[in-house]
Amino acid sequence: MAKDPVCNMDVDEKTAKYVSEYKGKKYFFCAPGCKVMFDRDPEHFI
Repeated sequence: MAKDPVCNMDVDEKTAKYVSEYKGKKYFFCAPGCKVMFDRDPEHFI
């Protein structure tokens, strides 16, 4: 399980629908809103 960096929920990497890559690392999200927030300012969440 991965942690959604925006809301801190557990996300299964195998079934995650929302994924972003930043600086060579993949980040997994529970919902599209969390992905959008991360994509706007990734440095804020890592």
